Amino acid sequence: MKRKYAIYKSETGYYYHPYCDTLESLKGTKFEKIISKEQLPVVITGESGYFRFTDKDYMFVKIVESEGCPLTLEEMFFKNQDTFKLGWMSPEGDTYSCNYTNHTKAAVMLCEKYFPTADLPERTLGKAGWLKIIDSWDGTQREHGQFVYSLTGKITKKQVDKLYDLGLYNNEEVQKMIADCEDRW
Repeated sequence: MKRKYAIYKSETGYYYHPYCDTLESLKGTKFEKIISKEQLPVVITGESGYFRFTDKDYMFVKIVESEGCPLTLEEMFFKNQDTFKLGWMSPEGDTYSCNYTNHTKAAVMLCEKYFPTADLPERTLGKAGWLKIIDSWDGTQREHGQFVYSLTGKITKKQVDKLYDLGLYNNEEVQKMIADCEDRW
């Protein structure tokens, strides 16, 4: 069954929420007895919330109809984005951007595409040599930093080259991985 979705854009990719413009479209949700016809249209933001839809929202892009996820992996997590800060990096050096809290969701979608039988997405990516670039702010620093995490402690030459381009080459953890792995390149 097709469903309507409101598509929004963030700095790291597009995201979506179910869009309801009729009482019929609310059937089967927690809100079918809460939201009245006068409140429509609404966007459901998860199990616990909704908001009145407006196309004037500066992040709103469009309404789409879809039977499944209305966005591709590359739409939700921009691939090889010039302004990459956080996200995942493949052994080939391709990056997939995400914000501070979407590493797990990105891992699920990456595994759906590259490792469809995976049960533990983040662990699967880590064992396959993917790097996880996360925020490294400890609450006392003036600015947020970036930490490059490798489950295996290994790094490829292509990842090193990309980390250099991103300005992360001199991170302490990157230098340690380079020292441990450069004789394998």
